Amino acid sequence: MKALIVEDKAYIRKGLRNLLQLIAKDIEVIGECESVKEAVIVTNTCQPELIFLDINLVDGSGFNFLDQTDHLRFKVIFITAYEEFALQALKIGAVDYLLKPVDVEELKMAIQKVTALPFATQNKQIQTAKQIWNNEGYKLLLSLHDSYQVIDLNELLYCETDKGYTTFYCHDNKKYMVSKTLKEFENQLSKASFTRPHQSFMVNLKFIDKYDKSGAIHLKNGKKIPVSTRKKESFLATFLNWSNK
Repeated sequence: MKALIVEDKAYIRKGLRNLLQLIAKDIEVIGECESVKEAVIVTNTCQPELIFLDINLVDGSGFNFLDQTDHLRFKVIFITAYEEFALQALKIGAVDYLLKPVDVEELKMAIQKVTALPFATQNKQIQTAKQIWNNEGYKLLLSLHDSYQVIDLNELLYCETDKGYTTFYCHDNKKYMVSKTLKEFENQLSKASFTRPHQSFMVNLKFIDKYDKSGAIHLKNGKKIPVSTRKKESFLATFLNWSNK
């Protein structure tokens, strides 16, 4: 099986190649690429059968690469660092992925699984993951006690963290608690329409009814969210800028 490694970090490419030489003698690495542009050229020319594909490349994403290739009949195993948003897209799409640094046993399982997967099934999974990735982070995947819960960030009012747990309050009055701190979600939420006016809260700007000068945010459902003294200036700048769009 001809394989291509598409990864922007040289040490990851080298490590993956070495692992493949140890555990997969039937896989021949025909090339390594660090960019979307490079990967498209090599793939269309050499037609690999398996591609190890990084999510974040120097000139775009792995999904940008998939959109630009003429030869689509290859298997894909994604590679990613532990980034909440990237993993959500991959998990919801149910595609095969490896976390950096690559673990040899996980590599074995991913190869076995993806090689047995029909192309039609894989393509459907990739399309689902790509749709979520391209949706500017407006889906959040929460790992609950007995399930994964998908939340539309357009319907999320606010989040509150306390003693290592974070509770997500939705527009339909549902709430979900996870055993993670708010900081673990802050990066993705900040890319959407959320701001953090207080150490314990993140608020969806879309659901703010008003801000009173006593230092409280009033949400459209009647909930009041405090604004800390040290965050007041930055919150007001964010809120006013968003309101004037």
